[in-house]
Order: sequence, then C-alpha cells, then structure tokens
Amino acid sequence: MSTTNTPAGATATGSTAARRGSIRATAPLMGWRTVDLLTIAFLGAAFGIAYWGWDLAYQAPANALGGLFPPLQGITGAPWLMAGVVGGLVVRRPGAALLCEVVAALVSMLPGTQWGFATLVSGILQGLGAEIAFALLGYAAFGLVAALLAGALSAPLEAVYEWFVYWTDWSWGYKIAYGLILTAAGAVVAGGLGWLLTRGLATAGALNAFPPGQEAREHRAV
Repeated sequence: MSTTNTPAGATATGSTAARRGSIRATAPLMGWRTVDLLTIAFLGAAFGIAYWGWDLAYQAPANALGGLFPPLQGITGAPWLMAGVVGGLVVRRPGAALLCEVVAALVSMLPGTQWGFATLVSGILQGLGAEIAFALLGYAAFGLVAALLAGALSAPLEAVYEWFVYWTDWSWGYKIAYGLILTAAGAVVAGGLGWLLTRGLATAGALNAFPPGQEAREHRAV
C-alpha cells in the first residue's frame, strides 16, 4: 500500500510545482529547433501585417490624445511592442523576442511605411528591450509578471530613440512623460494583451509543440 502511494504523491507534487511555475524550453536553451524558427517567422509576419494596419489607423487616436496632452501619444505606440513579448512567451529561447519583433518590423515595411528604415531601427530597439526582460528572469519565468515586464522594457530604448528623431522640439518634461507613458502602456497593452493572446493560442491547441501548450494541457488535467 505504501509502495503504491509514495510515487503517486511524488508525481502529484512535481506536477503541482510545474503548474505553479513556468515550463522552460527544452535544453539546451540555445538549441533552436526548426519549429521554433518557423513559428517565430509566422508570428513575426502576422504581427507585421497587424503593425502595417495600425500604421494606417493610429493617427486619429494619436491626434486626439495629443490634443489633450502631447506625451499621451505614447499610448498609441504600445501595440507596436507586442510581437517581441509574444515571441518570447511562446518560444522561450534567447533571441526569440528580438527576432520576432525584427521580423514584424521588416514585414510591416514591405507594403511601404511613412517611417522607412527607421521602422527596422525601432523593431530592433523594441525587441531588444523585451529580450532584456526575459534575460533578467533567466529565461525561466513566463507568466503574467514576466509578460508585463517584457512589455514595459520594450519601451524605454524606443522612447529615447524617438526623443532625438521625432520629438526634438519637446521639452525634457514632455520627453520624460512620453517615456513613462509609453512604458506603462507597453506593460498593459503589449504585456497584458500579449500574455492573453499567448494563453488563448495555447488553449486552442495552436502551441502544442511549445511550453505554453504543455502548461495549458496540465491546467486542463487538474
């Protein structure tokens, strides 16, 4: 009787621990699989198309917010930060967040964009910020807090870049306020919605080959 119960108890404890934490990518972390590369390419392309659509639609809300307080335009910049967050949450390997954001930037440039090559620069800076967030967590935590941090850190490098390229006539008070607003919006929009999107894809069975899919299966098994 005790021989049967002990392994069962150990298995239950291990399963509970796995559900409470994040499941990491298969070792070695730098051992990218073909499915990882293809998924980042797909996600990046999908976000790139969405980014291009937002390029066409953001002006009206940006002008409305800017009329209230110019730095509030940072809110409309948050959707462009989401690809890196989702790429990192799904693949969970070093470079995934950066690569996904760069692919999204490149795809959004293909139909033509008012910012030209600066779009790629922004993609690199935004993706690098998200990458830093996941690196700080040792590529071991991918829950809501990690997503919020990745969304938030996607913003500062981009904000500084925009200070010297787009907002050159602003006072430093406006520039700092813009950076803070973009960071907060990045956490909520890119981080929060990116986390919900990843969970939704995992629950739908679209991420079965990745840790989020395994987490979703374990959650359903409870």
